[in-house]
Amino acid sequence: MAETAFLTREPVVNRNRAITANRLIAHGPHIAAVVEMLNGLGETWPTHHPVFLCLGKLVPMPELMKWQAPTNAMIEIPVQALAHPQTQALLPQLREAGVSVCLSWFSPGTPVPAGYDWRFVLMDSRKHQASSGSPGIALAWGLPHVDAFGQAVQAGYDGASGWFFLHGNQPPKQLSPAHAQLVRLIGLVRHNADIREIEAVLRQDVAVSYKLLRYINSAGFGLMCEIQSFRHAVSILGYAKLHKWLSLLLVTANRDPGAPAMMQTSISRGRFMEEIGASFFDKSERDNLFITGAFSLLDVMLGTSMQSLLEEMSLPAAVSDALLLDQGAYAPFLKLAKKCESFDPAALQKQAAELQIAPEQLNRAIVGALGFADSLQA
Repeated sequence: MAETAFLTREPVVNRNRAITANRLIAHGPHIAAVVEMLNGLGETWPTHHPVFLCLGKLVPMPELMKWQAPTNAMIEIPVQALAHPQTQALLPQLREAGVSVCLSWFSPGTPVPAGYDWRFVLMDSRKHQASSGSPGIALAWGLPHVDAFGQAVQAGYDGASGWFFLHGNQPPKQLSPAHAQLVRLIGLVRHNADIREIEAVLRQDVAVSYKLLRYINSAGFGLMCEIQSFRHAVSILGYAKLHKWLSLLLVTANRDPGAPAMMQTSISRGRFMEEIGASFFDKSERDNLFITGAFSLLDVMLGTSMQSLLEEMSLPAAVSDALLLDQGAYAPFLKLAKKCESFDPAALQKQAAELQIAPEQLNRAIVGALGFADSLQA
């Protein structure tokens, strides 16, 4: 495992906090291990947004050209590596191959090589409160919370990379009518209510019905026929699958400015847990794994307590135990999903080793889940 590369990730958002790119951080002992790992991800590579590839502590060097880089990939070049002979040899090769580059850890006044389109520039906001002098679209990194993002934008930053949006949000409040309606629907489905009763609730909100059918029919769910009505959905999917789609709808129903990044995170966690857990649980439990991950930020997204939400929806004990108590069969997999969001891979490697999950399986699940989440918001 020492010679294997691991991925972690973080989202990149613009001034409006909409997803503008994804950032994958490769943690490996050398470039060859990173290239081998990346070449194994071709079929699952996320394609809906540009993808920054950060090489962690490694120096970018020509050996990276052995990677068949997707067209949306952008290689991060740290300012500290610009003077390194290996990086100087790599840059013209990237330009000739048409592979985009972005600059990381830029400081105002740092000389930057001419002739390159540094489209995005990552700056450590803890050291530089303003983005003056950036040769490209300036992104703040290291923001601690939502308020800090607002301050960074006012100081000239064009967006940010990182998990600031998970911290400093408004305290719990009462559910909006739309969210309350979805919570009620989920509760009805969980209790196997009569289909006519559920349809009556759905008819009160045509937009919910439309969006539900849109998700069910999306390519990511792989159905062989088009679902045309709620009753048809029940007959094809059954209540258990319908419960999953309603849960997904609840996660994506928020119109708050910070919702896109939270939605992506929640759905990525859910899909990741579903995929990783496939070899540990019966097929009947995979939907519950998805719901556990997808609901892991529900209290933050909807601005209310997790306890009250779960009580109204009557979720399985294993889901509630993981979300409320960090206990039970699903808890280690939720913990693993969260570890994928760290810049430091040590905790992720430790958790994966405890679960005996191969690095290759872990990396595929990370990028596959990210692509799935982005496809639902495209």
